[in-house]
Amino acid sequence: MADVAARDELVRALAAAVRAAQLYTAGHPIVARSAAALAAVLDRLHAHEALVTIGLVGDHIVVQDAPIARTATFMEFMARLRASGIERITFDRAVTTGEVAAFAASLAAQTDESFAHIRVGRLQLAGETETPEEPAVPTVRQAYGDAVSMAADAWQQSAAGHTVDPAALRAAIDNLALEVARNRTALLALTAIKQYDDYTLTHMVNVSILTMAQARSLGLEGAALREVGLAALMHDIGKVHTPAEILTKPDRLTPAEFAVMKQHPVHGAEMLRATPEMPTLPAIVAFEHHLRLDGTGYPEGVSRPALNAATMLCSIADVYDAMRSQRQYQQAFPTDRILAVLQRNDGQQFDQRLVRRFTQIMGIYPPGSLVRLDTGAIAIVRTPRAVDPYRPRVRLLLEPDRTPLVTPMDWDLSEAAGRGLSPSAVLAPADPDEYGIDVLEQL
Repeated sequence: MADVAARDELVRALAAAVRAAQLYTAGHPIVARSAAALAAVLDRLHAHEALVTIGLVGDHIVVQDAPIARTATFMEFMARLRASGIERITFDRAVTTGEVAAFAASLAAQTDESFAHIRVGRLQLAGETETPEEPAVPTVRQAYGDAVSMAADAWQQSAAGHTVDPAALRAAIDNLALEVARNRTALLALTAIKQYDDYTLTHMVNVSILTMAQARSLGLEGAALREVGLAALMHDIGKVHTPAEILTKPDRLTPAEFAVMKQHPVHGAEMLRATPEMPTLPAIVAFEHHLRLDGTGYPEGVSRPALNAATMLCSIADVYDAMRSQRQYQQAFPTDRILAVLQRNDGQQFDQRLVRRFTQIMGIYPPGSLVRLDTGAIAIVRTPRAVDPYRPRVRLLLEPDRTPLVTPMDWDLSEAAGRGLSPSAVLAPADPDEYGIDVLEQL
């Protein structure tokens, strides 16, 4: 019979490992100790059972089908699992300490990641019939497309002198926020690979997604998260008053043209303040998103003792998406160069704590990037590693000779390097079109 005390201890150890991963870097001794403690409890339970399962049933946590006592710590942990869309976690007997450490880090960062000996899913109760879930990729594409359509409507209404419809915008943001919560990797990948038929509109949506991803990683949820997403979506709405020849000019703007461009934060704030039922935050972010911590930026002559937190998140997303976008008048910059721009001036332009958090989310090779590895194999990035950016977790798709793997394989490049295995590092990005790969389908 399983160790009854170990059941409570298992949930307590997993919650502690997740908290440690939130508070400390991957190599910190506290992270290592918490992972070792969790692995030790699993060993005790695996002495009796090949599989150990934690599940959520109503307001209870069950371990091996037996409920455990409800405490504040356990209830908080249960809420975190539900927020991540997890209702069942199963550990098999072959699970390693490294895997449980990586799993705790994944729960802390709320990333969608797979593990060889840990499975997550929906708990099916007795007598309940399983209903197939809608495929993730079509759902993500639909949410993105709806948001772009809604941004187009808002742009056209504003250009015609009408006020935008906050209720319609909120509906689009609600869908994006839901996908940020349950399928962030695929949604972030879509922001990188979407064809820029209309850069201005897709940029608005991308900045909203990137801003919400940052905000959620900082613990923001619910209505507050959606309001931040709405503010980021509307950050550039003032550009409806910027002449098209300036917005799309292929060459450097003249001083006079740049002076016109710099008016869009003021225009946007005024438009949003005049919109009935529009929250205050979108106007604030629209006005502030080109201001910097060191007092530079524009509107010129504006002094702020501090910028709104949503503004700082939006500004990072704004610069990142603008620099990585391939447009008629701008070549895309590689991610490492973009991150160098965000990190420059020793935090005088951007809050470096937020930049570090953004780097943890995106990495040098963001989720969904197709990459060529040091063996010549082709893989897709699933989860970046801030401390080891050239060794993310990937899914191997093609052999070096371009032969497709019969079954795509998840591979941790950092762990492979530590064990002397190959492949062990990313060499360069790869073009999905060249290899005929739909990265969203692979995610």
